[in-house]
Amino acid sequence: MNINKLLKPEKIVIVGASEKEGFGGDTCRNVMTYMFEDKYYFVNPRRSEVFGVKCYKSISDLPESIDLVVICTPVHTVEDILQEAKDKGAGAAVVFASGYSETGTEEGIEREESLIATCRSLDIALMGPNCAGFFNYNDMVSSFAFISEERDRSGSVGFVSQSGQLALSMMDSPKMKFSYAISAGNSSVVTMEEYLDFLVEDKDTKVIAMYLEGIKDTEPFVEALKKAAIIRKPIVVLKTGRSQKGQEIAASHTGSLSGTDKVYDALFRKFGVIRVDDLEELMSTCMAMAILKKMPDKPKIASMNLSGGETGICADLGEIHGIEYADFDLETVNRLNDLLPEYASPNNPLDMTATLSYDVDKYAEALDIVMIDPEVGLVAVGYTLLQEIADPAIKYMTQSLEKVMRDPKAKPVVMIPFTENTRNAEYSERLEKVGVPVLPTSNYAFKVLKNISDFVAYDASEHDLEVKVPSGNIGKINPLSESESKKIVGSYGIPFPRTEVVKSLNQVEELAKEMGYPLVAKIDSPDIMHKSDAGCVKLNLNHVDEVVDAYSDIIENALKYKDDAVINGVQLSNMVKSGIEMIIGVKNDPQLGPCIMCGLGGVFVEVFKDTSLGLAPVSRSEAEKMVNSLKGVKLLKGYRGSEPADIDAFVDAIVNVSKLATEHMNSMTELDINPIFVYEEGICAVDALYVRNS
Repeated sequence: MNINKLLKPEKIVIVGASEKEGFGGDTCRNVMTYMFEDKYYFVNPRRSEVFGVKCYKSISDLPESIDLVVICTPVHTVEDILQEAKDKGAGAAVVFASGYSETGTEEGIEREESLIATCRSLDIALMGPNCAGFFNYNDMVSSFAFISEERDRSGSVGFVSQSGQLALSMMDSPKMKFSYAISAGNSSVVTMEEYLDFLVEDKDTKVIAMYLEGIKDTEPFVEALKKAAIIRKPIVVLKTGRSQKGQEIAASHTGSLSGTDKVYDALFRKFGVIRVDDLEELMSTCMAMAILKKMPDKPKIASMNLSGGETGICADLGEIHGIEYADFDLETVNRLNDLLPEYASPNNPLDMTATLSYDVDKYAEALDIVMIDPEVGLVAVGYTLLQEIADPAIKYMTQSLEKVMRDPKAKPVVMIPFTENTRNAEYSERLEKVGVPVLPTSNYAFKVLKNISDFVAYDASEHDLEVKVPSGNIGKINPLSESESKKIVGSYGIPFPRTEVVKSLNQVEELAKEMGYPLVAKIDSPDIMHKSDAGCVKLNLNHVDEVVDAYSDIIENALKYKDDAVINGVQLSNMVKSGIEMIIGVKNDPQLGPCIMCGLGGVFVEVFKDTSLGLAPVSRSEAEKMVNSLKGVKLLKGYRGSEPADIDAFVDAIVNVSKLATEHMNSMTELDINPIFVYEEGICAVDALYVRNS
């Protein structure tokens, strides 16, 4: 299938052309508004013309071959039209009709399977079904079925959505400028993954925006993300499914699998994908990155404002959103001191006072001084650009920015308003022309700044840009006993105390004397995972008699707890000194593969839920970032006089578990190593649970 036939066609035909409101009529209106007359044809057997344009009785009657057929007719007509279009040279189709898998009915699912088979046999790249079509603003091609205000929307944001209404909302926003706007619908033939890959490779697309409910084919999706990460093309994703309710809605709406949402977070972090919370953040982030002439070369920001109030707001919002403000060097401070009024202080965020905003040269000089500072990557100018201009400050500030931004060495600049108001079109356009986006009001603006900073800070070389996806279906879940789990985990370099499984009192006495004291005794059974709850753990055993009594009690308690449990015996382990309790775990996601978790361990994992996730395989740099993202990392780094713990050893353990997880991904469902004691030197794991599927 040739996706260029779909998204970059030379000739298209609208089947079901009409003058009525709805798919047929609105598609024709869009085509006539945005396309050249010699690029499209209308077909309707019951009409001789539509809106004054000749209408053919059938596709077969067209005077030349076509590339794309846009089908505005009911579901039962679609496959016959595809065959007729193929006979006329079509290699692509857009199908608006619903009634396919999105209904969740057996009939709808069978209908979609038949459509897919037809497209494959005809070699037709199909958008939809149940979609709203697309706009190609580079070549001015429209197959879009919804009407919006007529205006020039051409730009460099490539947008692909599984929702037609959200695509329309994006197009209705006056701020948006597109290379492509794609409403993919069920994406049953040409998939979301293929649209993403197309936009990654498209030279006219600078930033990719996605509304995503789920992915169907992991490998091509990951390959597209990898390609974008390597070439540094931003991908901004609004993905639903954070909540359980959101996952249910997504599944019923498109038939896509939402997957475990936190695993998607780990996937996006691995490839430097920006994840946003709503449509406003999606639009504002994409347009800011598209308008900037170049991305910052470092993530640190300088904030320049005209009042102390604005400066205070920027200071607080910067901390709330995790913005890293640059520390001005001595030369910057001295030069600002010479320029600013004597009552102004050269801090960052900076209160320049309003005086400079009325002087083109001095305001430009202040911008230059801050830009030259070696720590500054981007400058955020604070000013509320209103619809109706009363104060002339914006006139002089705009002239200053135009002057400064003409220098090819100028660093990126954004403007941050402090109240919401429709932006003055004249000044917004002037600023955009020199690469200065006007962001939404302050709270959203700082989300955008954080997104840009995170993208700039991302370094693909620090990540293992692979995702290992398990093959086959998960079968029966089989937890292993603790001793079996320790044997597997220990073979990957995770240290445990000496552990022996005893099956008789004679063995207990012999091993207890050999191993020394104190000892720990625990049941060894794949059927009793919560050993403490069952009374099957005995600590601080310091004499052979205590060990013998513990053995008898544990066997008795195990049988009371679960009389049909498989019991391998009782584990005897040397007690180890306590350290900082941590955990490493694995959850094998059926779509995205093994996800590695680390965090505070012991009982704290349930109490504080202070954990971090990484998608396997996890590089050492990724493991370090996982650990450093924990709130509890303060304990590992030394807190209130305590000595720092061996973070390097813990990071090594995460990498080793990642290796274990990838090598066993087709047979392992879950893994818990909890707790792992982290000492000043080294680590020691105490317990492990390995869950196998078969």
